[in-house]
Amino acid sequence: MYIIHNGLVVTEEKIEEDLAVVVEGSHIHSVISTSQLAAFPEAKRIDAHGGYITPGFIDMHSDYIETIASPRPTSMIDFNISLREAEKILVNNGITTMFHSLSFFKEDIFTQNIMRLPDNVQKMVDLIHGTSDDLHLIRHRLHARFEIDNTYGVNQLIENIEQNKVHLVSFMDHTPGQGQYRNLQNYYQALRGYRDVSYDEVQTIILEKQACETVSIEDIERITKLAREKQIAVASHDDDNIDKLNLMRSFGTTISEFPITLDVAKEAKKLGFHTIVGAPNVLLGKSHSGNLSAVEAIESGCADILCSDYYPVALLHAVFHLHEKYGYDLHDMFQMVTINPARAVQMDSEIGSIQRGKKADLLIIEKMQDGYPMITTTVVDGVIITETNYRI
Repeated sequence: MYIIHNGLVVTEEKIEEDLAVVVEGSHIHSVISTSQLAAFPEAKRIDAHGGYITPGFIDMHSDYIETIASPRPTSMIDFNISLREAEKILVNNGITTMFHSLSFFKEDIFTQNIMRLPDNVQKMVDLIHGTSDDLHLIRHRLHARFEIDNTYGVNQLIENIEQNKVHLVSFMDHTPGQGQYRNLQNYYQALRGYRDVSYDEVQTIILEKQACETVSIEDIERITKLAREKQIAVASHDDDNIDKLNLMRSFGTTISEFPITLDVAKEAKKLGFHTIVGAPNVLLGKSHSGNLSAVEAIESGCADILCSDYYPVALLHAVFHLHEKYGYDLHDMFQMVTINPARAVQMDSEIGSIQRGKKADLLIIEKMQDGYPMITTTVVDGVIITETNYRI
């Protein structure tokens, strides 16, 4: 048993002084007043040095593992090395539960990223699934991002869901002229990130993509029905109109990832969707695709979850950036990376807040002399995974 004390405890209700967190085994034993510390004379004491004691961060959407596994277009690193090295980075950024977002694409220009080839995706899916039976630093989960023109991948996705290898499903449509790429110039820039293309080649690719066959409504219904039966949350991605929101809601979808416009984000919130925006968007001050500003969505009260998207460092800094630059309540910002995502993926009975009986996934976040927020201690399942000590 040990006690984390001398900090500001971020509970579900507020940020509180004069509390301490008692950990026993893998769970939170209790949250006590500091006046009760003497009741636990044998417990080890961990001093938070006035920092914030928060739940571990839950990242619902990040394709960062693709970058680690394939750091160059023609380079593929051993997957076991990739996953183990990635989790070292994630845990030091406060991410104690990661939903690795793997793309179930059909082979096309976007699979020039060899990590997105179907065989490689399946190998990583299997490796993530295996972490439940092996020693790891964080809690690994799979977010299956299914592209709707991947008509040959429906059975692969269904098999993975049936085998309990999937923990979140999202449906994506990257057809140029709508969604994320409603601005065709953005599509052109995205293509150039994969290989050098001429203007004429882009026009050909656009026409081919727009003419692609997509999975049927019946297949989408079949996948979402199976997911719901397995208690797996389902997300819609890059929502750009209200008709799409209503259609996805009719299938039982409960999450809207990266709504494209403020009107759509507002409607998603009105319809009861958990609405996700990107933490890098917050730090950049805009969407890298030219779409909805995350800050604007938060200001309008229609975003309740932050994800790291492609940059794990962003979660911690977005929380403080939103508070310090824009004046948003710090407690509310912490909720966007802890209990809110836990609720969205139906894990809030286990993780996401500092509460008796929940898993002891905890962070100590101290502010450096220059105001820089630094995670100095990370705890997962009650085990102290990392401790960071700055030197002068």
